[in-house]
Amino acid sequence: MELPEKLEPDNPIWRFALAFWRKPGAQQTCLALQDQGWSVTRILCAGWLALEGRPYSGTEHATLTEWRQHVTGALRAVRKSLPKGHEHCQDLRDGVAGLELQAEQLELALAWQQLASETPDTTLMTGNAQLIRNNLAAAAYQTDQVVKAADELNTLASILAPFSNGDSQP
Repeated sequence: MELPEKLEPDNPIWRFALAFWRKPGAQQTCLALQDQGWSVTRILCAGWLALEGRPYSGTEHATLTEWRQHVTGALRAVRKSLPKGHEHCQDLRDGVAGLELQAEQLELALAWQQLASETPDTTLMTGNAQLIRNNLAAAAYQTDQVVKAADELNTLASILAPFSNGDSQP
C-alpha cells in the first residue's frame, strides 16, 4: 500500500468528527452501525458533505479502502480480541485503542484528500434534511443495509440537522 506523501490529519472532516462524536447519541449510534458492517469513516464523510451542501457518492479511492481493511480494521480486530477488564490486558487494550484512533484519523485524512480534490457537485443538492438522509444512505456498502439501519440513520440525521445552523465547525 502506498500512501500519499502529504496527508493532512488535522483537516475539516477530522474536526467535524471530533465535534460530532461529542453529540449525545452519535458515538453509540455510529458504533452500532459499525457492528452491522458500516464504516464510520463513510458515515462521517457523508454527514460532513451534507453539511457542506454536497452529495456523497460513496465512491472511495482504493488506498482508503485498503487502509481501512488492512490497518484500521486489523487494529480494531486486535483490540476486540483482547479481554475487557482483564488486569493484565487493560494497558495493552488501551494502547491498541489509541493506535486504532490514530489509524482512523489517517483514514479520514485519506478521505479528506480525496474529497478536497473533487469538484463539488451541487446540481443534485436538495433540502438539507433530504441531503443528509441521501448521503447517509450512500454510506452503506449495500442497499439492504439502509433498510435494516433505518432507526440508526434517523438518529444520525437528527443529530446532524442542527449542525446545518452554523455548528459544522468545532
